[in-house]
Amino acid sequence: MPRYANWLSNGMRARGHEVEIWQPKARFFNLPAPQSLKKWLGYIDQYIVFPFVVKKNIKKQPVNTLYAFTDHALGPWVPYFTKLKHIIHCHDFLAQRSAMGSIPQNKTGFGGRIYQKFIRSGYIQGENFISISKKTQEDLHFFLGNKKPKFSTVVYNGLNQDFSVQDAALCRHAISQLINKDVSEGYFLHVGGNQWYKNREGVIKIYNSLSLDKNYGKLPLVMIGPKPNQNLINERNASIFKDSIFLMSDAPDDLVKKAYSGATAFIFPSLAEGFGWPIAEAMASGSFVVTTNEAPMNEVAGNAALLIDVCPVDATQHNAWANKAAIDIISVLNNPEQKLSYIQLGAENAKRFDSEKTLDKIEALYNQIIEAN
Repeated sequence: MPRYANWLSNGMRARGHEVEIWQPKARFFNLPAPQSLKKWLGYIDQYIVFPFVVKKNIKKQPVNTLYAFTDHALGPWVPYFTKLKHIIHCHDFLAQRSAMGSIPQNKTGFGGRIYQKFIRSGYIQGENFISISKKTQEDLHFFLGNKKPKFSTVVYNGLNQDFSVQDAALCRHAISQLINKDVSEGYFLHVGGNQWYKNREGVIKIYNSLSLDKNYGKLPLVMIGPKPNQNLINERNASIFKDSIFLMSDAPDDLVKKAYSGATAFIFPSLAEGFGWPIAEAMASGSFVVTTNEAPMNEVAGNAALLIDVCPVDATQHNAWANKAAIDIISVLNNPEQKLSYIQLGAENAKRFDSEKTLDKIEALYNQIIEAN
């Protein structure tokens, strides 16, 4: 969210708008105190001190100021702006859905449910919303209940970096040097965080099945993301192909771009997303993309990716699911024309997510709200 806020604010400044970013400052949090109290001191900064700062700052702003919330999770502060011109950006409602028990893979504790209810009590008082996908918009309207927003539209994310097709051989050479293994023949790739919905363990399950193939079984799996959690480490260690699974933490952006362009296939079997940035990034980089036939992944991918079933909740069905996904992937890899078609369609599809066009649309919507009575 900080990256999104910076991208949005820089984009609006470049278009001639004055922008201020308001956020809680660590005051009580920085006081000498046991680590066990830090969270609560942070809550004081956010929910007791910051509202006074907000009220004070509002009085200093011109009448035509638009207040943009960069995420609906900022809902607790929405009530201070309901009578002012405002708009709320919505990314995903996974935490909200988990709190109501609709996502069995991610159960939420009592405290989490109360907190998500607190967030919802705030954003439902908003009037104007921008969602990053149709799926997110559908979830928004569900949680708004009987309340109909004055303004609700979908604006797809724009790629906030330049992604382009690079020379595959050179890219593979760079990856080879990094993991100290020759990947000149290619590799399977995944890019994503440790959130439950990324299904990184599922990536390894699919790779285990792919590794049994006579043609593609020697290709390694490269997984790029933050430091792996214990679940992912356990999944890797349990694989008989663990020596060919490389977990890369905190890779620089330029290396991620090379990884996309050098991959034999980019595997992104998420259970859910708000948007699915890596899908668009991989397509813009010339990857053959494999993702889940579930919204919003299939919404972002369109007809430019191989769409596989979503991983079932029942763990006893995971191996069968992975086997089927591997068969589908190998079928495309064995058909160069079909793979090329996916890549070409992907490059065209990625043009939908142009950063400047996205900012143009958001600016037009901002002006529309400012000019409304």
